Order: sequence, then C-alpha cells, then structure tokens
Amino acid sequence: MTVHNIASASGHGTMVGVSTFIPSSPLALAEQIATLSGSFPSVAVVAIDGPDCAQPSRLADLVGTALESRDRPSAVVSLHDYVRPASLRYEFGHEDALSYRTIWFDYRALDREVITAARTKRAFLPKLWDEPTDRSARSTRIPVHERAVIVIAGPMLLGRGLEFDVSVRLDMSEPAMRRHTPEADLWTVEALLEHRSEVSEEVDFEVRYDHPARPAVRSRQ
Repeated sequence: MTVHNIASASGHGTMVGVSTFIPSSPLALAEQIATLSGSFPSVAVVAIDGPDCAQPSRLADLVGTALESRDRPSAVVSLHDYVRPASLRYEFGHEDALSYRTIWFDYRALDREVITAARTKRAFLPKLWDEPTDRSARSTRIPVHERAVIVIAGPMLLGRGLEFDVSVRLDMSEPAMRRHTPEADLWTVEALLEHRSEVSEEVDFEVRYDHPARPAVRSRQ
C-alpha cells in the first residue's frame, strides 16, 4: 500500500479520450489515468484490473506519483492485501480455479473497508489480511482528504458490482499470460480467462498489455 499525502491537496485535471488503440508507455498511460482521476471534485476510486503477471500495482504506483505531481493526495491498495485466510482459499485444493475466481479475494470487505469507507467515512483500511503470514494485518485506518484518489490494483476487480469512478483493464492474451506467469501459478490462467469472458462492462481505459513496456491504450470519450 502506497500513500501520497492522502490527507491534503489541491488541483484539478481534464481528459481527452480517443476511440482507437494508441501506442503508449507506462508513464504516459499513468498520466492519462491521473488526469481523468484528478478531474473528480471529491474522493475518487480507481480500479486497475489486471492479472498478477501484469503487475497492476506497478502501474498503480505510477498513477499515484502522477497524482502527487498534480497536488492530489492518493493511496494505492493491493487486492492481495484483501485475500481471505488460507483455510478458505485452499478448502478445495491449492490449485482450484473456481476457488480463485470466487473465494480467494474478499471483494465485499474491499468494498466496505476501502471503497465505501473512503467516500462516506473519509477513512479506509489499507490492509485487511497479511497473505505471507496468513494472519490479520492489524492495520489502522488512514484518514482521507475530501479530494483524495484511491487506486486499487489486482485481478478480477471488474464484474463484481464495485463502484469505481475510473476503471482500467489490462488485457493480456492467453499466450502472454502463460509466458509471464510463474509455473507454480499457471493454474490461475484458466480462472482469469473465464472471468474475463463473462465481464462485459465498459471501462475508461482498455489496455492491450501483452508487452507491458509498450502498452496500447483505448480510452472512452
């Protein structure tokens, strides 16, 4: 979790959208996302949806830096800080694709403790569960400035009924996912592809991400 002056800031921004895929770079993409995110007058929540092999948190950190340069406070929340306990994740085995899609991550808690809390309570919980130790993270709530931007990064965020102000989808082809995913985690690819095939919601930024250093971006007007 990365925080950039989350309790204070000023500034504003606008966005010009395009309808075709445009070659870009990670920094330029982050600037685009920050421009749109910074145009909201109050707390904004951004989703960067992508498989772990796309490293969506890296892009989220770049967005946070770009927001900081616009004098907008921000924080990055990793979905992996909202995993469920191992006893639930591994109830049906260590490589169960359906479990990865449906019970691995606690999307309801993410909604309650981050998305809704940031908007209504002006505070959020940056981390619920520590995945490596499989224990409660025992985090404390962080105050949120009225113009803060919360950037949430992780897999399968879209299609969960979560209310995001800005949505980014990092699309990787199956060969690219298999190429970039560690062998021990290849079993997750099936789940990621199945989830993607069932999600039809429009996004603000659709990104072809087979080559993360050379993304191609289509933004919604």
